[in-house]
Amino acid sequence: MRRKTVSVKIGDLFIGSKHDVKTQSMTTVSTADTEPSIDEAIRIFNAGGQLVRFTAPSIKEAKNLENIRNGLIKKGYSKPLVADIHFTPNAAIVASEIVEKVRINPGNFVDKKKFEIKEYDDETYQEEVKKIEEKFINLINSCKKNDTALRIGTNHGSLSDRIMNKFGDTPLGMVESAMEFLRVCQNENFDQIVLSMKSSNPIVMIHAYRLLVKKMESEKMIFPLHLGVTEAGDGLDGRIKSALGIGTLLSEGLGDTIRVSLTEDPEFEIPAAEKILSKIESMPIKKSNFNNIRAFSYYKRESFEVENIGNKNHPIVISNDESVFEENSPDYIFKLDSSLINKDKKYILPYIEWSKCNLENTFPYYDSVKEFRKSDKKSEKINFIKLNFDRIKNTINQSFEKNIVFVLDVTSKSRHDLVDAINFFEKQQINNPVVFKGDYNEKDFEKIAIDASIDIGSLFLEGMGNGIWISCSSNAKKVNELSFLILQNTRTRIFKTDYISCPSCGRTKFDLQETTAMVKENTSHLKGLKISVMGCIVNGPGEMADADYGYVGSGTGFISLYKGKQLIKKNIPSRHAVDELIHLIKENGDWIDP
Repeated sequence: MRRKTVSVKIGDLFIGSKHDVKTQSMTTVSTADTEPSIDEAIRIFNAGGQLVRFTAPSIKEAKNLENIRNGLIKKGYSKPLVADIHFTPNAAIVASEIVEKVRINPGNFVDKKKFEIKEYDDETYQEEVKKIEEKFINLINSCKKNDTALRIGTNHGSLSDRIMNKFGDTPLGMVESAMEFLRVCQNENFDQIVLSMKSSNPIVMIHAYRLLVKKMESEKMIFPLHLGVTEAGDGLDGRIKSALGIGTLLSEGLGDTIRVSLTEDPEFEIPAAEKILSKIESMPIKKSNFNNIRAFSYYKRESFEVENIGNKNHPIVISNDESVFEENSPDYIFKLDSSLINKDKKYILPYIEWSKCNLENTFPYYDSVKEFRKSDKKSEKINFIKLNFDRIKNTINQSFEKNIVFVLDVTSKSRHDLVDAINFFEKQQINNPVVFKGDYNEKDFEKIAIDASIDIGSLFLEGMGNGIWISCSSNAKKVNELSFLILQNTRTRIFKTDYISCPSCGRTKFDLQETTAMVKENTSHLKGLKISVMGCIVNGPGEMADADYGYVGSGTGFISLYKGKQLIKKNIPSRHAVDELIHLIKENGDWIDP
């Protein structure tokens, strides 16, 4: 059941628990360019998007929203529009008179980020909060007058200096950043508000949203949520990362509107968002348990080691296909028979087939605990046992040998069943490693990636898994890539460069898709590095908080380079910027030749 919220009116659209979850996207061109903005908005609407957002970095762009609206109406499109505001409260007021919804960032609506380290006593802190109230009330009054909704959109990458100094770069800091503004809204009896807690890290994102809901409940607030993983990137990575964060929360009844932020043309975000919603519609909804140890922080399940599985080992990949994905092959290969066994690889065979062969690099797979207990032969190293969810509490009531790995098959079940099983294991102090398995028969591989990310990947965000096993007869070779990418994006097994790239918007002064592709082409062979490619300074320095290197737009045709949070070189002509990035990586000893 969805979390109960107020209904927020956005033109003729409603957001909240009484209404279906809405999809949206954002244009990438400058909002000062009327016709290109209209064209992109139409592409988003035609793809099925229900809301379109435009950046308005100044009053000039905010005023031009009226021309964009009129142009859309002339072409037969009267759906609601959203203005995205950073740093310019007056632009927000102008926009609120034109569009149906305004998004502000509490980290920079009033505060000017200087990355200063400063001690705040209670009096000084409250003085700054009072400044927020003075400026924010003007926007609230305009929204009331013009029947305009408001999104208070916190970004992990752009928290104010005040919040950073008091709470740090944390989910709690993100929540408090929004609550400062929410309390003003409540005092002014304004409830047409949507909240968001976005981060490029899905783990931070889910913890922040859960914490926000708990905090709102404690102060008797029931506002709707807009969900998104910001700077998700492109391709499968972007879809997986978004499905991990958005899907986890939707499955817990949290979320009323969503955006999949891809470094691609904006209309491609909508089909991915719809596939996430399609998956959630097929699942039961189970309310978030805020008393769970994992609700607000990452906690890895304790397990002992069985060969290279469990304990401190990274999660293994099991596959039904022997194909190598780039430089990675699966750790174990499942085969139905013992023919064509390669002595340099490890195989899992059905118990009956395994019992007939005497190959050291093969291990048995038991279809049930009953088959295992009745078997005449067992491996001294690893025994894989499939568990029946419906009988776990009856069959797992005693300690098992320390050479057993359990397989939990999510096919025909849901992520909640896996969570319940792991919770039971922990309560019973059963510390055998666990592999999550899923069988998918979709022809649409994007749908498989999204479904598996929600079914299985979301559990790795919670620290629960020791291995992943995805099978799909129609896409066997691509499944190996998918398994590794799910582990990469849950940050449980890093096998390649991790890219944090924003979806672009009208603030970006260079071709972000082309630049991201160019950065990837030159650096994708560097294993284990995190590289951020950001269009502007709004979220760039903050979202790069845990990135090793950052490439950030600093003006038309110019780039600034960061090492961690430190600005190394600014205003580099974009034609030289990738070479300068490579030079910076080499200078710091992180470069290896392809």
